[in-house]
Amino acid sequence: MSEFVTICAAERLITGVGVAALVNGQQVAVFRLRDGSLHAVGNHDPFSGANVISRGLVGSLEGRQVVASPVYKQHFDLLTGACLEDAGVSIPVHAVREQDGMIQVAVTQAARAA
Repeated sequence: MSEFVTICAAERLITGVGVAALVNGQQVAVFRLRDGSLHAVGNHDPFSGANVISRGLVGSLEGRQVVASPVYKQHFDLLTGACLEDAGVSIPVHAVREQDGMIQVAVTQAARAA
C-alpha cells in the first residue's frame, strides 16, 4: 500500500532538472520533462552506491525517456527503471502526480524494502 506525499510546489520543478526528496524514508528523484510528463525514480545509483540520480541528465535514448547517472553514465528508463546497459540492474519507479499545484510522490512498501 502507498499514499501520496507532497514534496514541493509544482512551480519549483524546472523542466529537465531533477529534484531529490525523502519520501517515507526513501530517497526519490523527480523530473519534469519537456513534454510536461512527471517521473519519479529511486535516487540511489546501484553502480556507484551514491544517491545522485536526481543530478543526472534526462533525455531520450533508443526511443526511451531516460536519466543518465552523473557518476558512471548508465542510462535508466524513466518508465520502467531498467538500466539500458545492464539488463540485470534497475532502479525503483514511483507514482508521481501534480495535484492542486503540488507535486506528490507515492513510495510502495516493496520499494522501501529494497
